[in-house]
Amino acid sequence: MNSFISTLLASSYAWGEAHLLKVVGIIVIATIVVVISDAVIARVIRKIISRGRHSKEAEEKRENTLIQVIRGTSRVLISIMAILMVLSEFGIAIGPILAAAGVAGIAIGFGGQYLIRDLISGMFIIIENQYRTGDVVCFGDTCGAVEEITLRMTTLRDMDGTVHHVPHGEVTKVSNLSKYFSRVNLDVGVSYSVDLEKVIRVVNEVGLALAEDLEWKDRIVSPPLFLRVEDFADSAVMIKILGDTKPQEQWAVTGELRKRLKIAFDAEGIEIPFPQRVLHKA
Repeated sequence: MNSFISTLLASSYAWGEAHLLKVVGIIVIATIVVVISDAVIARVIRKIISRGRHSKEAEEKRENTLIQVIRGTSRVLISIMAILMVLSEFGIAIGPILAAAGVAGIAIGFGGQYLIRDLISGMFIIIENQYRTGDVVCFGDTCGAVEEITLRMTTLRDMDGTVHHVPHGEVTKVSNLSKYFSRVNLDVGVSYSVDLEKVIRVVNEVGLALAEDLEWKDRIVSPPLFLRVEDFADSAVMIKILGDTKPQEQWAVTGELRKRLKIAFDAEGIEIPFPQRVLHKA
C-alpha cells in the first residue's frame, strides 16, 4: 500500500513538474487575453461608431450594446480554446473531441432550429440597431427596460422589477419607447360650457412655462402644446396635447404637466368634468 501511494505521489509530482506550469500558464494567458480583448473591443467600437447623426446618449447606447455582445462572444471563444489546451495537457486527445463536436453540431443543427432562429434574429436586431441596452421596449404585451442583449435573447426588467428573458426568435414586433426621443401624448377633457380659446391659452402657457423651468428644461425637446380637439365625448370636450422629450423622460414630464394643468385649471375656473347620470322622476 505504501509503495502504491509513493508511486502515485511520484507520478503526480512528475506530471505536475511537466504540465502544471503549462496549465497555470494557459489559464493566466487566457485571462490576460480576455482583459486585453475587452479593452480593444471597447476602443474599436467607440472609434468606428459615428457620432454625427444622432445624439451622444443614443450613440453611447448603441456602442454599449455592440460591446456587450462582441465581448460575450469573444470570451466564449477564448474560454473554449483554453479548455481544449488544458485538456491536451491532461493527456486527453483533442481530435476525437473536435470530431464529436462536429457530429454533435450537425445533430444540433437538425434539432436546434429554434436556437438557430434566435441567433439569426439576434444578429439582425443588432445590425439594424432596433434597440439598445438602456432602451424601454415592448415585445407584444411584455414591456421593460433592456438590461442585457446577447445573440440569443434580450433581458427586460419591467416596472414591478420582474425580469423577462425573451428569445429573439419569439419576437415578432418591437416597440421602442425611447429611441432618440420620446413624446408627451396627453388627452384632457374639459367641460362643454368652458371657453375653448381660454383652454387653449392656459394649456399653452402651462406647457411653455414647464419647458422653461430650470428643473425640467433639459428633459424637454419641444414644449407640450395644444394640438387639436380630439373628440366630443359624453361628458367632455377632449383636447390633445403633444410635446417631445428626451428619451425615457415622457412619463415624468407628463406627470408634472398633469399636476400643473390641474392647478392652472382650478385657478382659471376651467372644469374637468366627470361622467354624470341624470335621473328623471316620473
